[in-house]
Amino acid sequence: MTMPVEISEVTSADLAEWVGLALQLWPPEKGESDSQAKLEMEAELAGILRSARDTGLLVRDSEGRAIAFMNLSLCDEYVPGATQFPVAYVEGIYVVDEARHTGVGAALMARGEAWARAKGCKELASDVVIDNEASQKFHTRVGFEEVERVVFFIKDVETP
Repeated sequence: MTMPVEISEVTSADLAEWVGLALQLWPPEKGESDSQAKLEMEAELAGILRSARDTGLLVRDSEGRAIAFMNLSLCDEYVPGATQFPVAYVEGIYVVDEARHTGVGAALMARGEAWARAKGCKELASDVVIDNEASQKFHTRVGFEEVERVVFFIKDVETP
């Protein structure tokens, strides 16, 4: 099933809807209030709006509802598997549950690829949390190749 959609770059008029979707992908951390998380997300996404090297893409369904987004950036730092810089980077992609498996994510990724090409990039990179198998499968379906797995560690050295 394919869902008719409109994909556009996010504007300041879309900020509230963009924040709402982003908070579904990145919910408040334990101990963080919803209002604090919302304020921090608004500030972060407003920074993307002001940036010449970042963008947000928003997907609306045929009734005008915001149903998905993707944040993209240009990265000049180390990116596993990248062969040249800058490399376009998917900082986040989210599709609401009811729009998944309808082609929305693939259409959004294709638009992200077009943005990358327009910025002179030859590659598009992304990352996925290691236990998010659904996102890993999605990335494989839309043509990404896994290049590295990492497990991060931390140890408190301040408290004996």
